[in-house]
Amino acid sequence: MKKGSLITLVVIIVLVLIGVRYGIKSNNEMVLKQEAVRTAWSQVENQYQRRADLIPNLVATVKGYAEHEQATLEGVVEARAKATQVTVNADELTPEALEAYTASQNALTQALGKLIALKEAYPDLKANENFMALQTQLEGTENRITTERMRFNDVAKEYNTYIKMFPRSLIANMLGFDAQAYFESAPGAESAPAVEF
Repeated sequence: MKKGSLITLVVIIVLVLIGVRYGIKSNNEMVLKQEAVRTAWSQVENQYQRRADLIPNLVATVKGYAEHEQATLEGVVEARAKATQVTVNADELTPEALEAYTASQNALTQALGKLIALKEAYPDLKANENFMALQTQLEGTENRITTERMRFNDVAKEYNTYIKMFPRSLIANMLGFDAQAYFESAPGAESAPAVEF
């Protein structure tokens, strides 16, 4: 074998090894970032579940003070049931799935707003320690939900940016790594909802 052919063969082998190493490293990084997205999603679900778990106690507390507000109480219970029925698998976080999930959670948020507003009509309820403690927990949970949604979007952005950059985008396409959907504001979220009884 000629010396020039041997050098060419060695260069080709080295380039192939570098390409394979880069592909393996890129794949592993994409897997890590994809798992970070799934973990962030589970934290979002965890906070929504925490909120759903608080609602029965809140409804029970209000029920004792506002028995003739049955429609409001039933609305909260119904919205909670619908919100807990809509689930999104971490492997299927499509824009449509997130939109459906967000819509069910937003309906629950509106129903809860009506429930919390009842305290103005019932001074005894406003002074009830259980109600106030539950309201504080609910407010804290809403803040946690916002925080976890922001974290999810940050992790999703990092993942999306990583898989879309060249030449990783070629590897991502070959290995089936798809872009991640983001949480977006519901239409009309820029204005405060009107609460009516």
